[in-house]
Amino acid sequence: MRKVVVIGAGMGGMAAAARLARAGLDVEIFEAASHVGGKCRNEWIGDYSFDTGPSLLTIPAVYRDLFKKTGKRLELVSELQPVDPAFAYYFADGTRFEFANLALPKICHELSQILGEQAGDEWRSIMLRAEAMWDVARTPFIESEMPKISTLIRRKGFLRDLRKIAPLTSLEAVADEYTKNPYLKKIIQRYATYTGSDPRKAPAVLLTIAFVETTFGAWHVKGGVGSLAKTLGDRCLELGVKIHLNTPVTQIITDSGRATGIAVAGREISADYIISNADSEITFNSLIAKSEKAGNSERKKLKRADRSLAGFSLLLGLDNSKVSGAVPTMNHHTVYFPENYEQEFVDIFDKNQPVDDPAIYICAPDDPSMVKGENNEAWFVLINAPPHDARDGWDWTIEPEKYAAKILAKLDQLGLRVSERLDLMQFRTPYDLERSAAAPGGSIYGTSSNGSRAAFLRAKNISDIKNLYSVGGSAHPGGGLPLVGISGELVAESIIALQGGVGIAKDHH
Repeated sequence: MRKVVVIGAGMGGMAAAARLARAGLDVEIFEAASHVGGKCRNEWIGDYSFDTGPSLLTIPAVYRDLFKKTGKRLELVSELQPVDPAFAYYFADGTRFEFANLALPKICHELSQILGEQAGDEWRSIMLRAEAMWDVARTPFIESEMPKISTLIRRKGFLRDLRKIAPLTSLEAVADEYTKNPYLKKIIQRYATYTGSDPRKAPAVLLTIAFVETTFGAWHVKGGVGSLAKTLGDRCLELGVKIHLNTPVTQIITDSGRATGIAVAGREISADYIISNADSEITFNSLIAKSEKAGNSERKKLKRADRSLAGFSLLLGLDNSKVSGAVPTMNHHTVYFPENYEQEFVDIFDKNQPVDDPAIYICAPDDPSMVKGENNEAWFVLINAPPHDARDGWDWTIEPEKYAAKILAKLDQLGLRVSERLDLMQFRTPYDLERSAAAPGGSIYGTSSNGSRAAFLRAKNISDIKNLYSVGGSAHPGGGLPLVGISGELVAESIIALQGGVGIAKDHH
């Protein structure tokens, strides 16, 4: 049996491991942390459970396909629940509206009723453009190994597709083409931060996120989205994958441009194939010797790429029995926009400093299995933030509790009565994420999508170092649960093909 070593038990690493084990390869995963899932994690603190990583699942078919192709239906081990409405949006002037789940006509009707008929028509046009972009980008940029630019140019219909994607146009600029409505523009700008990016620089193709969210839906996993990591870890074990927790890899061993094994716990382990689910910055700058020239192309790309933004989060356990009178009824996903949303991008991307008046995202699942006590609520509150950089940026080890208190005060100013009900509060900084998930700077998505060439600056799934592969948010096709799952599939299919296996048709619809 061919031996595969996977560095890191993140979702991409486990997705590859499960498929390869099913195909008959001998697979071992070495994970530095005490748990599987990487950034995808659900944590119990006292009577409250929080998704401290992804709190939303889109394109669930990626994971349905993964489980189906490895011999078990996902629905037998996880309960996926549609979230309706998908999002509630609040604005500083008191305007509020909801985006229905899996229902574009309802969304357009709601916008027409609240913002005027023109707004509904504009959003419909925006979604048609997003769909056209998705149709063009899906196969070459998402469901395939990243192609060379020369290959794209020779592709049939290249010029037509180029006009649809508009690679030199920013997300903010494409929004201006379709609407002057300040509410719609704020929502479009927020899609850039889905990938940790700056809407002033991120390419227009990120508009596809809006189409994906609307078409494939917003989903919750009963017990928390992070429970999907444990479910996938269990599936790996059932397939014979060996998972070693609390076992950091210290080196990828190479010989003349070929990966031959790893160093771990004072010993060397040989392998036919090595899959790195570590951040690409760690893979190529720390785990691989600088003398390995075959890694230079990835190192050069890393120098040119921008880190994605990071996040400052509050974990709030609320006990409604502490107060009298009505308390706000929260949607599952809620976003509160500040009056000056553009200042957030200036603060984070230009000044490398925390935002004074940030957009606030609150995940408040209506899931009884995530709390103990019928009067309790568990809120995950996320604020976009600059990465941790003690030397040239913001040092998140200095008085982070003051920023936590500021955010808590803002929640009270919004009329959410948080302090009155507070039973538990913890905060997590970008520095905390850097330490817990080996994410440089606490960047949520590895590298950002800033600029038209950003996609080409991510680590390739098939490395220039023979027998070394990359998966996860810092590798192609990017960050987020669906994309890291696809990265694992791309790598697994490449290795299976080398064994004379036949690739399995994808089913991501």
